[in-house]
Amino acid sequence: MTMVAPPLSVEPVPSLSDNYIWLLHDGRQAWVVDPGEAEPVQRALHARNLSLQGILITHHHGDHIGGVVALQAATACRVVRPAREPLPWDGGEPVDDGAVLTVLGRRWRVLAVPGHTLGHVAYVSEPAAAGEPAWLLCGDTLFSGGCGRLFEGTPAQMLASLDRLAALPDDTQVCCAHEYTLANLRFALTVEPDNAALQAHRTLCEAQRAQGQPTLPSTIGLERAINPFLRTREPGVRAALQPHLAGATDDVGVFAALRRLKDGFR
Repeated sequence: MTMVAPPLSVEPVPSLSDNYIWLLHDGRQAWVVDPGEAEPVQRALHARNLSLQGILITHHHGDHIGGVVALQAATACRVVRPAREPLPWDGGEPVDDGAVLTVLGRRWRVLAVPGHTLGHVAYVSEPAAAGEPAWLLCGDTLFSGGCGRLFEGTPAQMLASLDRLAALPDDTQVCCAHEYTLANLRFALTVEPDNAALQAHRTLCEAQRAQGQPTLPSTIGLERAINPFLRTREPGVRAALQPHLAGATDDVGVFAALRRLKDGFR
């Protein structure tokens, strides 16, 4: 007899100034992703009467791991960590590219996505039933309308990582770790001012934020339509970047120019 997994709920829990800790649950058990602090997680668990079973970590930055020790001490939950990231404490279950986890009745694949940091990973679910979308927990690699800064990796690494994520099904739900969407869209419109999908999405996101709502999750299909970092091979994006290419015409050079431009954007 095949067991059917309970419906999966995925909710962003606001943390720090602009982080989201993603809460995954089935109405009884829960996992959280990148808890930068413990207290918002504890409040969310209590409000929903959930038992914390585990933590997924995408990378080593403090705003993604600051609450891990306190949550594990309080609940004895599992901690799944990237094998190639330097973390300030021992323990946990190291995972690397290609690993498969079972979380809340679903299989999740681990994807190595270096660029923001060298050992950054993402987690993507395999739907448990027809009609259920995949969920992508991408940390600081992919943002709605943008991507993470290259603190440790190279443009070639980040481009390859984003290409890997962009190849996921269009309806994949994209759970980014920061509410950066409006700032990213403001930059994106300087690159593609005539992109109608981008214009419409900015209007929607402005309304969501005005009502105190998150702009996330996004979808891979939407990001392919609006995110300049997934669109660096589009002729219009390349034309906009022409003054900044310094002779570079290959894919990596174009991506690097776009990332430099965004780094200096105010």
